[in-house]
Amino acid sequence: MSEPLAYFLTWTTYGTWLRGDKRGWVEEKKGHQQPDEELHKRQRLLETPCVLDSAQRQIVEQTIRDHCHIRGWESYAVNCRTNHVHVVVAAFLNPDNVMEQFKSWCTRRSKEQQAQSAPKFIARQRWWTEGGSTRYLNDETGLEAAVLYVKEAQDRPH
Repeated sequence: MSEPLAYFLTWTTYGTWLRGDKRGWVEEKKGHQQPDEELHKRQRLLETPCVLDSAQRQIVEQTIRDHCHIRGWESYAVNCRTNHVHVVVAAFLNPDNVMEQFKSWCTRRSKEQQAQSAPKFIARQRWWTEGGSTRYLNDETGLEAAVLYVKEAQDRPH
């Protein structure tokens, strides 16, 4: 099997899409799960949910582009929403590692911005959920569809 052309990565912000969610949810190695109100009620957050504002979303997008440039990765599309991030990227590294690098650097830059704008405010510790979705894009059709989805199919008013 040949190397994929790119990866379609998606991850959510902390506390905004919990197990049992009414929209359904994804369980590792089991895939999409149906809503479960009782399970959802039992979730305990250690911090308030992370909803990104416009400035924070811009920092995330720029950080991902910068990291791709530094690493020599091809960034096809990046779209940070209030509660999730989509990235289409070509990188010769395991997609889970690529996503973790993005999340780590976005956390660093977001904390720096937070410290500058509100130095006396207690800094957020949790920005992202654990893991995320890593899809292999093995052909031009899949790559084009993912890029179109990330660039055009997301709700733009946010």
